Amino acid sequence: MAPDLKSVGIRDVTCGEGVTIVEPANVYGCTLGNGCFVGPFVEIQAGAVIGDRTRVQSHAFICELVTIGADCFVSHGAMFINDSFSAGGPARGDRTKWGHTRIGDRVSIGTNATIMPVSICDDVVIGAGAVVTKDISEPGFYVGNPARLMGGEK
Repeated sequence: MAPDLKSVGIRDVTCGEGVTIVEPANVYGCTLGNGCFVGPFVEIQAGAVIGDRTRVQSHAFICELVTIGADCFVSHGAMFINDSFSAGGPARGDRTKWGHTRIGDRVSIGTNATIMPVSICDDVVIGAGAVVTKDISEPGFYVGNPARLMGGEK
């Protein structure tokens, strides 16, 4: 039996001026602000919004229900999650169980960080490999699993 092949591509993307997308990439149904850069092997799903001058490096995954502000940096292999398995397993297409993620302006997300459905304020750095499981409302540098403010409470 032949497989059902789905091709990657760049389609139905609303782009501002000066956007660069390096192929191969799977970018569809999303919005990219002015001056955005999207590296190779990135997936940005339908409904995601990426702010002006934000850079998304190779192998990053930005799912539905994610909004990223202006002047942000999403490093290699960063992953955004919209299904937190709140019912003990995957939502299996039940989007009412998915969560939204909002990233403020001037946020840098390190290599291989995982961002659960949260809100992150402006002027935050998420360290490499960090796992963000709760909202971040104070600017600073967050590291670890779960991510915590460096120098903050233990």
